[in-house]
Formats: sequence, structure tokens, C-alpha cells
Amino acid sequence: MQHKQTHFYAIGLSYKKADAEVRGHFSLSDAAKEAILTQAKASSVESLLLVSTCNRTEIYGFAERPCQLIELLCENTKGTVEEFRQVAYIHKNSEAISHMFRVGSGLDSQILGDFEIIGQLKAGARKSKALGLLNSYIERLLNAVIQASKRIKTETELSSGATSVSFAAVQYIMNNVENISDKNILLFGTGKIGRNTCENLVKHTKNPHITLINRTKDKAEAIAGKFNLIVRDYEDLQSEINRSDIVVVATGAQDPTVYKSLITREKPLLILDLSIPKNVNEDVKELDNITLVHMDDLAKITDDTLEKRKAYIPAAENIIAEVTADFNAWLDTLKFVPTIQAIKHKLTDIKNSEVNNQRKKLDNFNEEQVELVTNNLIQKITNQFAHHLREDSNTSDESLELIKKIFQLESTQNV
Repeated sequence: MQHKQTHFYAIGLSYKKADAEVRGHFSLSDAAKEAILTQAKASSVESLLLVSTCNRTEIYGFAERPCQLIELLCENTKGTVEEFRQVAYIHKNSEAISHMFRVGSGLDSQILGDFEIIGQLKAGARKSKALGLLNSYIERLLNAVIQASKRIKTETELSSGATSVSFAAVQYIMNNVENISDKNILLFGTGKIGRNTCENLVKHTKNPHITLINRTKDKAEAIAGKFNLIVRDYEDLQSEINRSDIVVVATGAQDPTVYKSLITREKPLLILDLSIPKNVNEDVKELDNITLVHMDDLAKITDDTLEKRKAYIPAAENIIAEVTADFNAWLDTLKFVPTIQAIKHKLTDIKNSEVNNQRKKLDNFNEEQVELVTNNLIQKITNQFAHHLREDSNTSDESLELIKKIFQLESTQNV
């Protein structure tokens, strides 16, 4: 059970109110995530789950006040509390539960039906669990969210057709570049978005001139081998940019990796920046031959696929309502736990007292058999109470009070 003064909060910011630059200020590197978890462990924050993607940075956790979570975020990123307040959301208890369901099911994604976030939530939970910072409440909630997202995928067509920023990037290229199969394309960065973009480029453009560059070359080679593409060294980045017609930047660097001084070519060059924080410096816009497009621009591209998806929102919401009801039913049982434990303790005290009396009176007192029989009786009696409280939700509060009165359980909260 949570300490009675803590509440479950979801605090964060997303593409809805925070542009790419602001999201970049609050982006969490792996080192920042480790630091937050370590600091939380040393504070009064009991349980925590961190998520940081291109579109959002969020903390789900138990704290006495949301400012504890906000300070943890701001102390470990470039963002300030003032900046956070301008674009942030703070959800508490049932609202926080609802928010995690919407995020995990793709209803809150920048591109409707994009389920990439589930992987991020799972990864965040693994990190927290390793440090003992994932309580049964958040773990159970996350499993419910995963269950809802699976059902939405299989029972609706919310994710029908191609999805995600990487698909939108390729769609933008197809719509805006003529003779695409003859153009030189450079993909810089082979993280998840980079890999997905690469796959979509190969599939949709039929282009044999795609080159990959990554800081660690072996990662690029693993992907290139799969699609039969060219790999160049990181040192060749400048020369490759200048021989390309299209550059897709999908690196995970915290600072810009592509900037004006790298570009010497005079022919038109389309650069797509799919990174958060932004990895292409704004100064490239000073060059007349450069078109710079960021993922926030891409997400505005609405096509037939997205319009069709909107029809499945009510069905997805119904599934979420069903799974949320199950989770809430489990939550309700938690409030009975201290009382059931208190009954068990009370009955055990009565038993111990009576056993001590009988031990003195009887010569052939069989300790083992008495323990077995009395413990079984206590378990059966407490099970009866637990069953009644679970099944009779309409009067459970009155039942709890009556049980406390009968057994003289004054302070079950401290059990």
C-alpha cells in the first residue's frame, strides 16, 4: 500500500503545446534518466517511470506533491521550471491513469495510432524495476495499458496502413521530390527512427543510391547488409552531405551535428531532421539552396490513412474503458488489504493466547497439529471477510467500518 499522503501523478510535456526546440530542452539522455532514478531513490518519491521520446517527456510517479517530480526533471535537463509550467500538464490519480492509457494506446500520439511509445514505457519500467523503484500499482497499470494497446491493435484498425514519423518523412520525400529513384539519399543515424525510415525509403522509392552513416559503423553495416546499401565512415559526413540530394538526420545527439559550414554544394538539398533535440542547426536555412523540414512539420501531413483511422477512436476508447474498469476493481481491493491483515493479526493474537492456556493445562499437547489446524482456520475466516469485501462493493465502506468495530481495529492504516 502507498503511504496515505502520496498520490499518483503524470507530469510532462508533449508536441501538443511544446515545439521541437522546447521538447529538446527537456529531452532525457540515458545518463539523465539514471540520475533522476538515483535521486528519486534517495528522496521521498516511492515509485517512478520515465519516458522520453521525440514527441514527449513524461514522469509517472508517486509523490506527496507534483513539484517533486517537476524538480527532478528540470534539475537533470536543460529546461527550467518556468519553461515547463508554460507547456506542461500535471495529471493526478484517475486522470494520470487515463493519460497513460491514451498515450500507450496511440490516441495521444503525434501521428494517430502510432504505438511506438509502448516499447518506451516497457523500457522505462525495466530501468525503474532494476533499482527497486517500480511498485505493484505502476507495474499493474502498465500491464493493463499494454493489454489495452494489444486489443486495440487486433480489434480495431486504428493502426491500419503505414504509420509513424518515419513513414511521414518518406511520404514527404515522395510528394516533393521528382525522379526520386535517381537522387542520392544520405541517412545519418541508425536508431529506431533511422532504421524505420531506411526500410520505408527502400520499400517506397526503389532507390539504389542510399548511403548510411552512423557514429558506430557496425550498426550501420548491420542495417545496410539487410537492405544491400552503402555505408560510409563518420569522417566522410561532410563529403557525403555535399554529394547528396536528400539528407535524413535521425541521430540521438544532444547537440546539432549538421550545420551551415558543412555545406558547400550549390545544387538544391532537402534536409529532414527527425531528431529531438534538433540535430540540424537552424543556420542552414541561411543558404538559399537548402530546404529544412523538421518532424513537427511532417506530423501535420494528414492523409487518407489518418482520416480513416479517426473512425476507430470510439472503439479504442471502449476497449480502454473496459481495461480501466478492471484496473480500478483491482485498486479497490487494495483498500481492504490493511483491514484483512489486521483481522489476521488479531485472530493470531487470540489463538496464541488460547494455545498458551491449553499448553499449560494439557499433558499430551501436540504443538504441530494445533498450529496446523488453527492457522488453517484463521486463513479460512480471513478469506471469508476478503471475499465479502470484494464482492459487495456497494457497501464495502460500511462493511469495513463494522469489521473494524467488531475486532476493535482502530489503526488499520498503520498495519
